[in-house]
Amino acid sequence: MPLDVTRAEPHPHEARRRLEHARTSRLAQLRALDETERSSDDHLLSAQKAAMHRVLEEIEEAFTRVDDGTYGICVGCGKPVPAERLEILPYTRHCVVCQGRTA
Repeated sequence: MPLDVTRAEPHPHEARRRLEHARTSRLAQLRALDETERSSDDHLLSAQKAAMHRVLEEIEEAFTRVDDGTYGICVGCGKPVPAERLEILPYTRHCVVCQGRTA
């Protein structure tokens, strides 16, 4: 008899803990980028900071999904996002298949 290896949806407290860790990490990275010596036309640094701001926005949106009970549900197909994916990207809105479609 095969074992059921599917994992339950993340508990809201666990999701919040992961999201808070992701936010804290990204804010620290952003502070480090702000402290970096740079020339006035450093496009790479600007791109890194813009990407960090986008991720911070995604994290805040994920907090909203935790609050409204939709965290861990793919916005593309409506199916649960695998727990392993949420462990790696706690702020993701898509399962792997739907993420591939949006890329």
